[in-house]
Amino acid sequence: MTRPLMKTLSNRMVDRLEVSKDTVFWDRDLTGFGVRVYPTGSKVYVAQARGPGGPRRVTVGRHGVIGADEARKRAALLIAQVKAGGDAVPEPLKPAGPTVADLAERYLTEYVEVRCRPATAKLLRSVVRRHIEPALGKLHLAQVGRAHVAGLHRRLRATPASANSVVRVLSSMFEMAGDWGLVPEGVNPCRAIVKYPAGRRERFLTEAEFERLGESLDDMETRGGASASAAAAVRLLMLTGCRKSEILNLRWEDVALDEAELRLADAKTGPRAVALAPAAVALLAGLPRLPGNSWVIPGAKPGARLSGLDHVWRSVREEAGLTGVRLHDLRHSFASRALALGEGLPVIAKLLGHARIETTARYAHLSRDSVRAAAERVADSIAGDLLEGSGAPCPRAPGTV
Repeated sequence: MTRPLMKTLSNRMVDRLEVSKDTVFWDRDLTGFGVRVYPTGSKVYVAQARGPGGPRRVTVGRHGVIGADEARKRAALLIAQVKAGGDAVPEPLKPAGPTVADLAERYLTEYVEVRCRPATAKLLRSVVRRHIEPALGKLHLAQVGRAHVAGLHRRLRATPASANSVVRVLSSMFEMAGDWGLVPEGVNPCRAIVKYPAGRRERFLTEAEFERLGESLDDMETRGGASASAAAAVRLLMLTGCRKSEILNLRWEDVALDEAELRLADAKTGPRAVALAPAAVALLAGLPRLPGNSWVIPGAKPGARLSGLDHVWRSVREEAGLTGVRLHDLRHSFASRALALGEGLPVIAKLLGHARIETTARYAHLSRDSVRAAAERVADSIAGDLLEGSGAPCPRAPGTV
């Protein structure tokens, strides 16, 4: 069997090695020096030579704990010892450098708090504190291998979204560690971790469901089950396709009724303008402007905004018979209705404030359904003209009378 040969082994090269079964890759420059790669992603440097007692293979150290250059130096010494008939016992390797906990603190302080929005920062801190630090915090960065990450990911498999989030955050941490020179460039044990299926929830309200929702909202507001502020916020979500945070954080200075638009300076994907339909303009024009309160959706306390909608939304959706429908599904429904009316994905991306068209592409299947339905209507119309002209009976679709 031919042994796998390579050029001089380097950290970058070893990082990229992947196998389906245990394989040793041998260095071209130093005979007997290689790295054994396991399907789990673990990689161990080895030294092999023939001594007086026959061939012998010695473990040099694990990749990550020791780099390729240092491993080569140690391997050369071990190979010489084997050939001389010595014991060839490698010197113990003592982990050094920052730990995962050290990296986590720097990541949260220098990256998350500076670069991320408050809501995103809160989520990232939660992932780090609840999952990453307890599981890996005491390990030195050089000790963390793919097997550690895969094990943590597997332990969280009961909550796939959380498991995937942990891998994404840890991967980001190691990317920053590379930028900061804490690990060799390109070293990231999170690579090649297969994520669990996302299982996105997509719920789109029908015309009848929108009608029931509107009726329930009116009834609850009349009975006092929903405040005028909460009812207005839900209606704005339906009429604009905005995110909940964009509506709750809306100030009157952001509203330009004459130009029929909202000017959001701090939206999730950056500043953007939201075009307002006449119904949304009328709704906003009818809202009171409270003295000393700049919020469009004011709260009960003077000068404060409404802090949340979830409790009101649960009551409204139950009364409308829409159990399980989320507030965010109003945004999905806005996009769905736009597609049904013939708008393309680039326009919908603008309507929703998506920074990347790839985000909007999740609605592509709805676009295909709309195109298919339009094709059927056009073809049926033309087919009817052709058949009427020939005098033949018009065929009907399967299952129709």
